[in-house]
Order: sequence, then structure tokens, then C-alpha cells
Amino acid sequence: MPVHHSTEQTIPSDRTVRLLDTTLRDGEQAPGVSLSPDEKVEIARALERAGVAVIEAGSACTGAGERQAISRVTDLDLDARVTSFCRGMRTDVDLALDCDVDGIHLVVPSSDRHVEDKVGTSRKDNLAKTAELVEYAGDHDLWVEVIGEDGSRADLDYLEDLMGTALDAGADRTCFADTVGHTGPERTAEAVSRLADLGPVSAHTHDDLGLGVANALSAVSAGADLVHCTVNGLGERAGNVALEEVAIALAHVYDVETLELEELYDLAQIVSRATGVQLPPNKAVIGENAFTHESGIHTDGTLKDDKMYEPYAPETVGRERRLALGKHTGRAGVAATLEEHGVDASGDEVAAIANRVTELGDRGRRVTDADLLAIAEDVTGDDRERVVELLDLTATSGGAVPTASIRLDVDGEERVASGTGSGPVDAAVSAVREALGSAADAELESYHVDAVTGGTDAVVTVEVTMARNDRSVTVARSEADITRASVEAMVDALDRLLATDAQPLAPADD
Repeated sequence: MPVHHSTEQTIPSDRTVRLLDTTLRDGEQAPGVSLSPDEKVEIARALERAGVAVIEAGSACTGAGERQAISRVTDLDLDARVTSFCRGMRTDVDLALDCDVDGIHLVVPSSDRHVEDKVGTSRKDNLAKTAELVEYAGDHDLWVEVIGEDGSRADLDYLEDLMGTALDAGADRTCFADTVGHTGPERTAEAVSRLADLGPVSAHTHDDLGLGVANALSAVSAGADLVHCTVNGLGERAGNVALEEVAIALAHVYDVETLELEELYDLAQIVSRATGVQLPPNKAVIGENAFTHESGIHTDGTLKDDKMYEPYAPETVGRERRLALGKHTGRAGVAATLEEHGVDASGDEVAAIANRVTELGDRGRRVTDADLLAIAEDVTGDDRERVVELLDLTATSGGAVPTASIRLDVDGEERVASGTGSGPVDAAVSAVREALGSAADAELESYHVDAVTGGTDAVVTVEVTMARNDRSVTVARSEADITRASVEAMVDALDRLLATDAQPLAPADD
């Protein structure tokens, strides 16, 4: 969709801007996040597919495990430059060299608070130490970026002297760092423009004031050609500026291409799974609601013109458009969802179904596909025979290996199977797949524990979305037992998906 650019556009479309991803370093510093070497390798490969220019793989000084992870990433022989974070110490540079990285990010203090109070040195000695370390790294053929820590609170005259000293000593570039998310676009532009006059400059912004993207774009406008980001905006405190947000903002608003945008959603999912940090539903670009429409007005408009209520096509970032069901859903949205599931309903029946959906939403319920289809069956009078039904479930987790056994009715045939897993839910899901064989060849797209009541009789609500043969269905089930809720939701979802298959289900061992 074309964007009407301002005549005072501050970032011309012919600018070359690259992105540096620091998910594996600064992102991992988010509370509770710890990545294994295998997870770092998986994320690095995904970053490479997306076309990230520089991957900061970690801090070699952290420990032997971190150095092993960084070395695993450097062994991938990626097109991206692989780097390590280094404090202002020669030993940090040596440890980075041991990991065979392409370059380093040498972090030196730039504000008086950091120079005098944190490091306990003077401005003059800080300049000398910086020059010495840059020369040492350069003598070992490392690409060097010098980051002035706490640059947004530094005296700009001193920051300029410090970065100029680094470049004179052989640094490849400098970086303006809003380390604590302290500043705004105007101060960012002032600082970056002064550093850009000295040589290549990067920007490292945090989102403590919600200004991460604004400051990053301001830095690019002022001359920065490399932006530090993290996937999903992970990072200390409120996080770093989000890679996906910077990439789409530059592409959509300024016609500046930085990444393979269609890889962004897959990348976000990989990082979310590895870190255990779920994506907020209202998160720009990669949140569940970013391309989901429930409002009747919006749904109707979107069905008439898919550009009506979206800034860009969801396929741009590897997404799909979704119509959600709830109290705001109108007839058009209900009719479109019924059609997607192959349900025929007259105009009066659609109206009746829509009213029932609204009533369910008014009671505070999220209306799933299974809810809609059950309502439709009741309104139209079409009885549906189940293909798969849960008869019995037993799960144990007290031993060394959690196990589960399951009994299903599949097309009138009773099937029994067992499975093991990392937990009782995982074991039960394995048992279901064993019982159904190839029929269970459906992808579990999402699994959410949506609500837990309090007290000793707590009830958990599990919602799953499963996809098979280009169709997906969402089912929610509430039980006191999370394992049973999970299995019932999964079996019901599979039942809905398999109901449209023309062929009878093959035996489980085929």
C-alpha cells in the first residue's frame, strides 16, 4: 500500500541502513531469560534468514558456557558479522578472540556518572584507556565498534572527544547509547549528528519511556546507519527497541529496506519459545491482535477491502489475517467464519448465530471456533457425528518419566495408547498422537493457559489452536485438571479438523 510521504521526509529512501541484533546478549539480560547454546544457534540461524547484518552473540567475559555458545554461533559461518560485547578491559578482548568472533563492541563510560562513580577514573584517563584498547583490538584484526555507555546523559563535548579518540585509534565506528532509555528524539538527533560528522555511527536505544523506535528513527535521520535492536523488544527493564518495529517502520514509512520482512513473525515465535517470554497480544507487528479483527464495522470493512483497516498486508511480515469472534462480531464476520469452516447457513440463521455469539461475548467469554460451530449446529439443526472422542485419560508425573495412557473412540473403533514426555501434558499429547497415527498430523499452532481461578478448587482454562490441510480451529476447555483440559481441547480441535476429511481414518499403526 503506497505511503504518502511528507515533502520534509527526514530519511530518504536511498539511505543504506543495517540492523544489529543483540537478542543473544542484551536480550538475554532480561530478567528470567537464559539461552542454551542450542537455542542461540537456532536464533542466530533465524536472524541470518531475516538478513540481519550484525549478530552480537553474547558477552565472552560472562563465563565458559557463554564462550561455548558464542563459538557455536561463529562456527555457523554466517554471512552476518558475529560479535561479542566487551567491557573496557584487555582480558575481555582476549576472551572474545578465543571465541573467533569477527568483531567486538567495546563499551566505555561516557557520562561523568559512569566515568567517575562507576569506573572510578577521570575523563583524561578514560580517553587514554579507550585508545589503548581500540589499538589492541585492531592489532588482532577485530572489527571494532566503540559504545559510549550512558551517552544520552553525557556531556556532548566530552562524548564527541571520546568517540573521536576511538576513531583516531582505529575504531570502525562509534555508537550513541541511550543506555537507560532516558532521552527523547531531539537530544538523540543532536548527539548523533555530532558523532556522524566524525565517522560511521550506530544507535542503541532502550524503551523505558516508550520512545525506543522514535529515538532509533531520529538517530537514522541524524546520520546513524546501524541500529541496535532485539527481537520482540527483549532487554533489561522495559527492553531494547524492537527489531521488527524498526524494520517495518523504515520500510513502510520511509521505503528503506533493512531485512527480509516476511521472516519477522517466524523469528519472533522462535525467540518467544526459546526465552519463555510470551508475545503481548497487542504488540506491534508480531502480536496476536496485530491483524485480528473482531469489531463488526472493522470486519465488514476488511471483508470488502482488506486494506480498509490495516496499514500493510499481514503477509508482508509473514502473518495471516484473522477474524475473531466476540461480543463485537457482526453478521459479516460470522458468515465469513462459517464459510471458512464449510458451514452453510441462511441469512436468518446467520443473524441468529451472530446474536448467540454476542450473548456469549457479553458474558465475558472468548468465543472460539468450536463455540461458533456448536452454536451453528444448534441453530441450523444439523447434527454432527464425532470422529474422535475422548473416553478415558490417566496421567502420572510422580516418577522419573511422566507417562500417560489414553482411550479414544475413533470412527466407532476404540483405540488405546500410551506416551511419555517432559510433563504430564506432553505425555498425554504424545499418547493422543500415538493413538491417532497419521490422523494426528496436525500442527499445534498455539497453546495458552488463559485463566486460573483461585482457591483449592481452582479451574484452569486451556486454549489450543491446531491447523491441518490449510484449516485451523481454536478450542478452549476448562477443567480442574490442566492435563485433562489440554487433552480435551486438543481432541476436540482434531475432531473438528478431521470431520471434513472425506476418507476414513487409517489404523494408528499405518
